This record gives sequence, C-alpha cells and structure tokens, in this order.
Amino acid sequence: MANEIKSFDTGEKNNSNVIHIHLDSKQNIKNKKYFKNLFNKLAECPPNEINDYLGKIYHQEAELNAFHPINEVKGVEEIKNKLWKPIKKALPDLERRNNLVIGGAFRDKVFVSFISHLTGTFINEWLGIPPTNKTIYLRTCEAHQITNNKIIKSYVLIDTVDFIRQAGHWPINKSLGIEGMWPSPITGDGENNENLDNELSLRSLNQDLSMQRSLNIKPEIEPGLSKNEIREKLINHPQQDYWHPKMMWYGPSGIGTARGLEGFVDHHQLPFRMTFRERDYWKIGHYVELGDGNYSMTGGWHSIDAIHGEKDWLGYEATGKSVTMRVMDFYHHHEGLIRENWVPIDIAHILSQIDIDIFKLINR
Repeated sequence: MANEIKSFDTGEKNNSNVIHIHLDSKQNIKNKKYFKNLFNKLAECPPNEINDYLGKIYHQEAELNAFHPINEVKGVEEIKNKLWKPIKKALPDLERRNNLVIGGAFRDKVFVSFISHLTGTFINEWLGIPPTNKTIYLRTCEAHQITNNKIIKSYVLIDTVDFIRQAGHWPINKSLGIEGMWPSPITGDGENNENLDNELSLRSLNQDLSMQRSLNIKPEIEPGLSKNEIREKLINHPQQDYWHPKMMWYGPSGIGTARGLEGFVDHHQLPFRMTFRERDYWKIGHYVELGDGNYSMTGGWHSIDAIHGEKDWLGYEATGKSVTMRVMDFYHHHEGLIRENWVPIDIAHILSQIDIDIFKLINR
C-alpha cells in the first residue's frame, strides 16, 4: 500500500493559529441523533411549526453556504425563506430519509454531516421547475458546524440537476455514468453509526486523505501522452492502492455512478482531468475533515480552482474560463479499502460559470 500519513491537515489556509479539539465519542453520537431527529421533524412539520424547529436547529445569525442558485445566505429567517419554506411548499408531504450520518471534530469546530433524500410529491414549482404531481427524491448532502447545540454554519449541496432529471427534463449532455438514486452503504449501518473507536476513525480519515493526496500525481500534464496512455496511467495510478476491487463511485447527476476503478476512470476521472488539466485542489483547503468509525468525509467551499480548458467534461466546448467547484466527499472504508465514495458536486454552479444556465434551459 502507498505510504499512509499520520497527520495531513488540508484545512483552510487562512487560519495560522490552528487549535485541535477532542470530541468525546459518546457526545458525537448524541450530536448525530439530536440533529437527525430535528431535521426529520422539520421535514414533516406543518407550516405553522417551521419557525419553532428552525429556532431549535439554527443560531439566529447562522450562515448557509448552499447550492446554486441559492448560494450564500445569512440569518435563520433568510435560511427559512430561501431554503426550507420553498422546498416544503413544493413537496407538501415532505419526509426525510437519511442514508449516512457522520460526526466529529475538525480543528476547533464540531460537525454533523448527512447524506439524505428529501422525499415527497412534487406539487408546486421549485426554482422555476414545473411540478409533476409525482413522487420525487431531492438528494441533499450537508455539513453543519454546531456550537452550543445549534448550527452556526451550514454547507448544503442539493443535486438540482438530478431533481430536474426526475421532473422529466434533461437540459445538459448525456451522463457517461448511470443516473439514479444513491444507495445507503452496503453494510446497512450508515444512518445509525454508533462508533466508539477513535483509532478506527483516525485510520479511516488518514486513508481518505492519503488517497486524496495521491490525486496530485497528474499524468494528464505529462507532455506527449495520448488520451489512451493517460487512461492507462490513471488505472495504474497510486490511487489503486486505496480503492476496493468492487468500489462504487456515486457521482452527481450529469456525471452519474461508476463501478470499479476502470469505470471510475472512464466515466469521471479521465474526462474531468482532460478538461481541467490546470487545477489546484488545495488553494483554499477543506473546511471539514471527519473520521467516524468506518466512514469519513471532507468538504471544501470551494474545493477546486480550475481552468475549463477542453471539451471532454460533459461535452461542452472549452471556454478557457476560471471556475471554482463546491465539492464534498463521503467515504465508506470496508475490508481495509475504500469501498464506496459519494461525491456531491454543485454541477449547476460550475455550468453557470461557463455561461450555461440550466434553469433557463428547461423553460425554453
């Protein structure tokens, strides 16, 4: 196996006085249960109770960093008006189904994070998307920073492209991977992970970060290589030491899901790397890095700075424009390797930076 790392802090670079706190495992479990319960109740509460639940969940001056076109919002009232109220109006019989809940501490901050599906009947328009009067699943990936039992800062990536797909529209080019609903972890313990093993959590996070570090090896920038030669180098890349032979990579709508390292390379990594040869993963750094038993997660706002340099990715002609990418990664570590990787990417936000407005396209 490639060399593991004992300490690789890829956190935000604007904080030179780093303080690392220890979060008791039992408190971490309490945090996860507490916020899971509140978010479940928020989803199902009647309109006249939404303020009560938001007041229990969020600090009054909480900040929300959300998916495009909501983007950045401050204050619980604006969070209600921009995020929760429109969703609950669009899906009046809303309920929340949690696939994965991860908690922990990063530096001096405490987090709870989720992969969930907000499920209901699409009765009223949302973000200008016409209703279908059919069941729909709104995939949401979240990381919430908590202080004194309330959220002070939230990062929420909802897959709007997948929502548009389910509503019967497809405004962008065909995915290379398979579209569909993301499953829960293969071991079935994603929602009720009650880990008490801090060493296991650290091993999971170190494996996650070691794999991410290996991605800095970039065969696509080597001169004179053909696309097929770059593909072979990615399949035989140091990353292979970390991925399970039956790995599943669950990508956002527009990219889709891939199985095995070759599927991952063919359906996501190769076209992405060919298009964004000029990119920096660590210019700003992560706002969160968590290990929690056999699971880990990271997130960046934004994660990547890049130049849209070629047309392989999603099939759009190169623009030469600078883009930033909002990304989270959730990992399942199984049988000593990374078995599953759920990757929310704000595709609508990236496309908006190369002058493609998917919300206008569906209404043409």
